[in-house]
Amino acid sequence: MKRTWAGTLGRAQIGEQILLKGWVQRRRDLGGLLFLDLRDRSGVAQVVVRPEDHPEIVEALAAVRAEWVVEVEGEVLARESVNPKMPTGEIEVVATRAVVLAHSDALPYALDGHAEASEETRLKYRYLELRRPELQRNLILRHRVTQEARRYFDEQGFLEVETPILTRSTPEGARDYLVPSRVHAGEFYALPQSPQLFKQLLMISGFERYVQIARCFRDEDLRADRQPEFTQIDLELSFPTEETVYELIEGLFARIFPIVGVEPATPFRRMSYAEAMEKYGVDRPDLRFGAEIRDVTADVRGSSFRVFEKTSSEGGVVRALVVPGGAATSRSKLDGWNDFAKKLGLPGLLHLKRQGGEPVFSVREGLSAAERTRLAEGLGVGEGDLALLAAGAAATVAPALGALRLELARQLGWIPENRWEFVWITDFPLFEWHPDDGRWYSTHHPFTSPDPRDLDRLDSDPGSVRARAYDVVLNGTELGGGSIRIHEPRLQSQVFRILGIGEEEARQRFGFLLDALRFGAPPHGGLALGLDRLVMLMAGVASLRDVIAFPKTASATDLMTEAPSEVDPRQLEELAIALRRK
Repeated sequence: MKRTWAGTLGRAQIGEQILLKGWVQRRRDLGGLLFLDLRDRSGVAQVVVRPEDHPEIVEALAAVRAEWVVEVEGEVLARESVNPKMPTGEIEVVATRAVVLAHSDALPYALDGHAEASEETRLKYRYLELRRPELQRNLILRHRVTQEARRYFDEQGFLEVETPILTRSTPEGARDYLVPSRVHAGEFYALPQSPQLFKQLLMISGFERYVQIARCFRDEDLRADRQPEFTQIDLELSFPTEETVYELIEGLFARIFPIVGVEPATPFRRMSYAEAMEKYGVDRPDLRFGAEIRDVTADVRGSSFRVFEKTSSEGGVVRALVVPGGAATSRSKLDGWNDFAKKLGLPGLLHLKRQGGEPVFSVREGLSAAERTRLAEGLGVGEGDLALLAAGAAATVAPALGALRLELARQLGWIPENRWEFVWITDFPLFEWHPDDGRWYSTHHPFTSPDPRDLDRLDSDPGSVRARAYDVVLNGTELGGGSIRIHEPRLQSQVFRILGIGEEEARQRFGFLLDALRFGAPPHGGLALGLDRLVMLMAGVASLRDVIAFPKTASATDLMTEAPSEVDPRQLEELAIALRRK
């Protein structure tokens, strides 16, 4: 008899003889009747054993406990007492035959009470944790997203091409995972942080449209939304504009988000990097709620309050967040917000509130009555409202108020449920200056094309040059980013020089790319989407670990396999490697 999936059973199957195979989720012996909740990846169905009809089944299942694997044949009948909490709650399977296929030892923790087990325990026994329906649903969702993405890109004329896993170290070499070569002693491969150079070479090779579900590796500190090995939906195409990429990705999201009942409104909003930093203090703004940061630097220039006057006259900024109804906020909560701001580099927060009369400033005699009124009106601080103000360098004030904005939203319940706000962030700076070592670095990567409107300042004022780069953001999470690439060898060499990569080093690291660019490289560009993050948001979970089958911990270890681990000294000898203990 062909197997039936437990979770597919319903009234339509009543009267059918079926075969189920799966795990016992729960056993209940009521004396006259034996009930088993039988689970497979599709769901759970109730199996009933009637001793008077089949005593041999009762005997076969006498020792069965949770997580034993059984095979049951039986007839689907309507349940006398419907269970509305179960998708299969209208039916039950009356067993006519049963076989135990595998026993299970006592579990290290109850699968229906996973919150009681530590995260370390759940990661050690990940194969048990993966039996939980929530995680199985997440991985099934990941499969569906991946398959729909493949179908979509195939329809758009993309070719799926695999790129190497063993490659050479990148400019960010300190973050590479290195693999020693046995044949070439003392030399190393690197695991790819992305297929960036190979996909550009595929464009030069004339494939025109490339896509890959690509495995990538990065040796860096971890967070809830980051893992040492991760998966990208990676794409590149020839002869694009930025709009070409935007339309492709918006079309993809219009295909995959309906899987979870979300219909993205297209086209997505566009926002420059400068606007995002000024209004939201971050280049991946959460647009599900308002509370934009307001710049009042011009309004307080010439102020009688020395802090505002000094800051505005010396090139700093004064910015504010308005908290509607916040005038009654307790002193302890205000102190908490102030401490939060100090941890982010601000000297502290000032506040202006209107409660039962004229606006009140936190520093007595700091502002004149006219200044307080003008500032309150400019910020829209009405009766009962509160404004939090910060003064300092824009590079400090913007991200600090951006983080405070999100903290206030969490504490005060500003974030609405079931709202999906997509936005493209554009016009990033091409370079960022690092004063520690006195040099320019690429904001994205060194193959990103400068904005043609800024090319005349590339050498004279690199910090003012914009990049043809873009990120797609959803609800404050960056889903992916990309750029239009440099396709002219002279311009690529010029960018290398600005980054402090001399001609000899450029030849050593990127000679193959520079050579390839000389043989008819088409204009090209692309984007990489983080599949793990994408599915995490679609599944509504807080951690990447919930959408990855076998994730690592925050210290990049696998508690189940105990990786990384020491290796046999003979392997090191064969690789010509000697270890130095710290």
